[in-house]
Amino acid sequence: MNPSSSSTHPPGDADDDGATQLRPYADLTPDLVLDAIESLGFLVDGRLLALNSYENRVYQIGIDDAAPLIAKFYRPGRWSDEAIAEEHAFVAALAEREIPVAAPLEIDGRRLHCHQGYRFSLTPGCGGRDPELEDFQILTRIGRFIGRIHAVGASQPFRSRPTLDRQHFGEEPSQFLLEQGWIPTELETPYRSVLEHALAEIAACYARAGAIGTLRLHGDCHRGNLLWTDTGPHFVDFDDARNGPAVQDLWMLLSGDRQAMALQLDAILEGYRDFADFDLRELHLIEALRTLRLIHHAAWIARRWEDPAFPSAFPWFDSPRFWEEQILILREQIAAMQEGPLALFCAASIA
Repeated sequence: MNPSSSSTHPPGDADDDGATQLRPYADLTPDLVLDAIESLGFLVDGRLLALNSYENRVYQIGIDDAAPLIAKFYRPGRWSDEAIAEEHAFVAALAEREIPVAAPLEIDGRRLHCHQGYRFSLTPGCGGRDPELEDFQILTRIGRFIGRIHAVGASQPFRSRPTLDRQHFGEEPSQFLLEQGWIPTELETPYRSVLEHALAEIAACYARAGAIGTLRLHGDCHRGNLLWTDTGPHFVDFDDARNGPAVQDLWMLLSGDRQAMALQLDAILEGYRDFADFDLRELHLIEALRTLRLIHHAAWIARRWEDPAFPSAFPWFDSPRFWEEQILILREQIAAMQEGPLALFCAASIA
């Protein structure tokens, strides 16, 4: 499992108290989905295609004599209405500045709608292809748009959405996994030990970075949420938008060994700095954030296990082999955090 590239992303923390809703989408039938779209005045043509999403349910809906729409039905209990409204307002602000994002449609003055107890939003369909992240020119173009997103994101914080920090993405998920008995008995001691070591190294990375600022982020800016078109990148799925350090929206675009990642980040920052400043101290956080994502991702699957979509999508999750691999990956991450930050070619040193 690669937490940096998986299209199944970690969720927010609004309902991360261990309480799991059983079969949250049991009543979300195709007829209900189509009825919800028609309740807003659209004439559907009967075509409905389920798209790849586990946290929410997302469908492409055929519209009579018009382009398809994308309908997102939000997981009950995950986000408050206020938190969803903040996401929608942020994306709308980006769209107003002609930043290529998938913004929810405003219908009768609202972007969030409700039908038969399910909250949902509609966005126009957007085509595109997988971005060629091996091309430095493409990375620079992507960096420019992320810089523009962050320039808007820095103007004010989210009030109803959480912050990406060690507590929400590291300590609380770790406690949940250990207390809920997900670790096989024979692996509990080594897993607990490596987890404690990893959390300590994460804390050390944050200490080395110092007082880092936060801003409104995309939050899950991996290649699966980037569609490449003839005009450049198109950013989709702001469902994990939150406050956090700017580098969170950059590191998931990196791959390969340390030199390769440094060159890629150089290319991204070349474009990014046209629109936003970047604090080089945040380089201390890259491997810490990768480790936090790994821990949170495992806890996310565990919290959602009663949802029938999860055992079928992650059949290996409750096997000893998975947790053996987690121990090995965490050990690798400990070594990576101890190795220090990437040495960028565009900067001689890091403060």
